[in-house]
Amino acid sequence: MDPVWTYGAAALSGALVALLLTLFGGGGSVLATPLLLYVVGLRDAHMAIGASAAAVAVNAAAGLAAQARAGRVKWPCALTFGAPGLVGALLGAQIAKTLPAQHLLAWFAVAMAAVGLSMLRAPRSPGDPDVRIDPAKAMKLAPIGLLTGLAAGFFGIGGGFLIAPGLMAATGMTLANAAASSLVSVTLFGAATSASYAASGLVDWPVFLAVVAGGGVGVLAGAKLAPLMASRVLLARRLFAGMIVVTAVYVAWRAVGAG
Repeated sequence: MDPVWTYGAAALSGALVALLLTLFGGGGSVLATPLLLYVVGLRDAHMAIGASAAAVAVNAAAGLAAQARAGRVKWPCALTFGAPGLVGALLGAQIAKTLPAQHLLAWFAVAMAAVGLSMLRAPRSPGDPDVRIDPAKAMKLAPIGLLTGLAAGFFGIGGGFLIAPGLMAATGMTLANAAASSLVSVTLFGAATSASYAASGLVDWPVFLAVVAGGGVGVLAGAKLAPLMASRVLLARRLFAGMIVVTAVYVAWRAVGAG
């Protein structure tokens, strides 16, 4: 691979993913692995997932810091969800590493399609802004967190599209609080997944750094574009969801062809 193309494409991919995440929230990180495979040119699906999981963790941590300063993170609920999910993410990543690359990509395509279809629904924002943790909520949060972490680790994605609805269903918190609190788990799951892949030598660190560097540019661009899209956000979100579904079909086609 040409290093100039590899790292330049990785930076552009990171910028695109971060831009989409900034504009639309959950769902954008699922494009990172296909971009690393089919645009940047990484040949191993496991290497692509390892690098994308590490980048997702860094981007989520940056977003979490901003949301925490704004006071939107419900820490007790978020940590009750994230702690068992951390165990699930490590288990999911370990299982994924044992699968042949084409099988893993086929399952990844299914996850992508699920993300895209979930984004076609109009977002709702009811809920209690003053929600507090209690034993009943904890009993709901822990198993959902474990299963979500398992999925996030297996597919190498942040899992935000599952985490926010899970937090809302288990606690009744608002969409804004759920989106902010979900970043705790996205950070934990991404870090656990990338650590597992790194321990197996399956993270391309120069590509990871390029993706993160590009992501910083994407976040700044997204912050400037977000006010301009406010009146068309639902249409844009649905177009983005359609793009994810189309990409899922392409990933599935490539995976089947490789088999």
